[in-house]
Amino acid sequence: MSFAQSIFWRFVFIGACVLGVQACSPQVMAEAVTLEQARAEHEAGRVLMIDIRESEEHATGVAQGVRLMPMSQVPQRMAEIPKQADQPVLLICNTQNRSRAVTEALREQGFTNVRYVAGGMSEWARRGWPMVKPQNLLAPGKF
Repeated sequence: MSFAQSIFWRFVFIGACVLGVQACSPQVMAEAVTLEQARAEHEAGRVLMIDIRESEEHATGVAQGVRLMPMSQVPQRMAEIPKQADQPVLLICNTQNRSRAVTEALREQGFTNVRYVAGGMSEWARRGWPMVKPQNLLAPGKF
């Protein structure tokens, strides 16, 4: 199964869980971190936070210092995601649905160091936490 197919099936699974169609096992679901934890770890430089929203969403503002990697580019840019257990990675999207699905797909690919941020950037913005306009939406890495 390709990485893109894996993400698709994760969305199907998550949708089924939300609708109560099948039981959601904690062993199957990827690990989340709270928004507060994510911000503290990111601002302290202890994690790499990757914003997987699409470019038009990044234009609304991003957390300072995040890596921009739209979900549509993740399969081609997986080499940019550290795989070592001692290099924690947090994925953030708008609400957590995409970041949870991508986290689960990456875990299936052997990335044990990746978690997703509960609440996402919509909650970050709602709380009025600092956001910046990205300088270059297409460039990989930090801006």
